[in-house]
Amino acid sequence: MKNKLLWTILAFLSAGTYSFGSPTSDTTIIKSHLTALTKSAQFRNYKNIEALNKTADYIKEVFSRYSNDVYFQEYTVKGQVYKNVIASFGMQNTTRIIVGAHYDVFSDQQGADDNASGVTGLLEIARMLNGKVPDKRIDLVAYTLEEPPYFRTEYMGIYIHAKSLAEQNIEVLGMVSLEMIGYFNDQKHSQSYPAPLLSLVYGNKGNYITLVKKLRAGKFTKRFCRKYKAANTIKTKKFSGPKALPGIDFSDHLNYWEFGFSALMITDTSFYRNNNYHEITDTMESLDLNRMAKVIDGVLITLLNF
Repeated sequence: MKNKLLWTILAFLSAGTYSFGSPTSDTTIIKSHLTALTKSAQFRNYKNIEALNKTADYIKEVFSRYSNDVYFQEYTVKGQVYKNVIASFGMQNTTRIIVGAHYDVFSDQQGADDNASGVTGLLEIARMLNGKVPDKRIDLVAYTLEEPPYFRTEYMGIYIHAKSLAEQNIEVLGMVSLEMIGYFNDQKHSQSYPAPLLSLVYGNKGNYITLVKKLRAGKFTKRFCRKYKAANTIKTKKFSGPKALPGIDFSDHLNYWEFGFSALMITDTSFYRNNNYHEITDTMESLDLNRMAKVIDGVLITLLNF
């Protein structure tokens, strides 16, 4: 009897589950996705349409393992077709939550943290949502053309998607942007801020994940932040500030704000911590996969308990 119980416990733990039956992120799978996204023959920037298409195909293929509702949202820029990739879960629900991350990179670099980490988060969330029946429809969206030269233009994949929701009067509860979620540093003075005095409040170690929202961002962001922190999967801090503060809108949530949706960003704070930002040193070897997995787990738990 004791041996049977022991083997049951071991099998339970090896399956990667919480005590309440929810699957957890798998660092082996995370590493495989990061490898597929970053170790491509060409860099996945706006100039290399073939690399972008291969990345979009990869994301769609992974999404399709776990969702029966996966498709490209295509649009044309200067004669080239670019693609957002969308997977939906809980199609029986009318109200939806958007979780998004961009898959393109800046210039000629691998972009592991920026933003293969966020896309990998989407792929792992898709895997863990498989077989679940969420109370809200959850759309996972991988965007193209977030980076310059299209940042803050109507050609951003994020703009295209947010605009389509607004034009169709889709009932969107809110949006969550996964923007650089894999870099952590426990050293003193490894974390900086747009205003130096903020270090007195948030500390000077880059050892936490941040929930970033603008002031008066809506009920969704407040509730999401509260539930994410309650999930307690990783050290988490919340930051609210004016939209004009440098960095607060430097990601996919930007255009959801523009169309009146409640949205927030989950981030390791980008260039305020990670010196590899937009550099060739932004490789998967610089990431903390264990803590990245915990960030992803927090998103899943929050979505399933929203």
